[in-house]
Amino acid sequence: MSNIVVIGTQWGDEGKGKIVDLLSEKSEIIVRFQGGHNAGHTLVIGSNEYKLSLLPSGIIRKNKISIIGNGVVVDLLHLCKEINELIVRDISITPKNLKLSENCFLILPIHKYIDELREGIKNSAEKIGTTGRGIGPAYEDKVGRRGLRIADLKNKVFFEKKMRALYQFYNIWIAGSGFKKRNYKKDLQLIFESYQKVQPYVCNTWLELNKYIKAEKKILFEGAQGTFLDVDHGTYPYVTSSNTISGNATIGSGVGPNLISYVLGITKAYTTRVGNGPFPTEEKGNLGEKLAKVGKEIGTVTGRKRRCGWFDAVLIKKAVIISGVSGLALTKLDVLDGFDEIKICYAYKLNGKQIDFLPLNEDEQKILIPVYKSLPGWQSNTFGIKKFEDLPNKAVTFVKEIEKLVMCSIDIISTGPDRLHTIVLNKFLS
Repeated sequence: MSNIVVIGTQWGDEGKGKIVDLLSEKSEIIVRFQGGHNAGHTLVIGSNEYKLSLLPSGIIRKNKISIIGNGVVVDLLHLCKEINELIVRDISITPKNLKLSENCFLILPIHKYIDELREGIKNSAEKIGTTGRGIGPAYEDKVGRRGLRIADLKNKVFFEKKMRALYQFYNIWIAGSGFKKRNYKKDLQLIFESYQKVQPYVCNTWLELNKYIKAEKKILFEGAQGTFLDVDHGTYPYVTSSNTISGNATIGSGVGPNLISYVLGITKAYTTRVGNGPFPTEEKGNLGEKLAKVGKEIGTVTGRKRRCGWFDAVLIKKAVIISGVSGLALTKLDVLDGFDEIKICYAYKLNGKQIDFLPLNEDEQKILIPVYKSLPGWQSNTFGIKKFEDLPNKAVTFVKEIEKLVMCSIDIISTGPDRLHTIVLNKFLS
């Protein structure tokens, strides 16, 4: 195993945290390269459960280096909180095993305030389904060239000047919309205090990473959210504010694309999404409720119930293509144990015509009819199975059918939440 990128191939919540944790056993460096604390990764290790949103999943393992790369937007207050929560649980976090890019852009309290106000004034149909954590406004400021970076905190006078100007910029809209203006002074003090706590972790991470590469260290790049939340390739406007596909691993970390050895795409054995937006295979009746209940489909970050439906091979095939996916990890296979019939969507019908892609137009997305291939369920327990040959024959048929439809091998199968509940089929990953 060398340098591997892990991405989600659906709308997030695919189980990336567990897979990253599993692969981090053989890796030496684990890197977050995009998103912020809108990610939600749940790790189950024995009787212990860890819920992470900003820290790389490898932070739980000993003798690993976790890096928050330049492509991540960072809420310093939340980072301090997450670090403290792990420390009290006897997880060692020091400048030796956690490194924070000085080039990360900051999520300020006003970003969260703006996020909440914007969603609050929209009707239910217009809501994007944001986590309300300020991710979008922070990325807007980055692209708008008015954002503040961790490196800017080295000069307090300069930082205060820029922060005051930014708050003035937003307060024009806030006041004009009839809301209470946000005073920067209290927020400024909170930022300074948080910076003092995380300052020991701050460094030039792109330089560190390339030193590790020269030393032939094994690096794991951990994506957040999923392919169809990508701001360019996802179901816009119901997307996140960053690029979630594999290509951003190099941009968000400062590593050349020629140094990536393998791209692993994570997909559930069915499909889920949180919030509004198109979802061709969604099941809104009893079947969807059953998937949600058995799969415990509650968002780690939002606490919101996830919408559920059958596996959509049309979407996964696109994800495989645009990210150059080398192999897939199929998670939550065990959730389907109790179903007598299992469906896979391999095409859509649009105005009576069969198509094999998701159209960009929202009106067309709303009227898509999924075309399914039905398979018999295996009606037996796969929970915790660790060998492919121990899977029921009908479960094997399901796996093989997915491989054929998405034109990509399934290299890992997850049969439960624990890191041990895993079948690794590709020796490169073992």
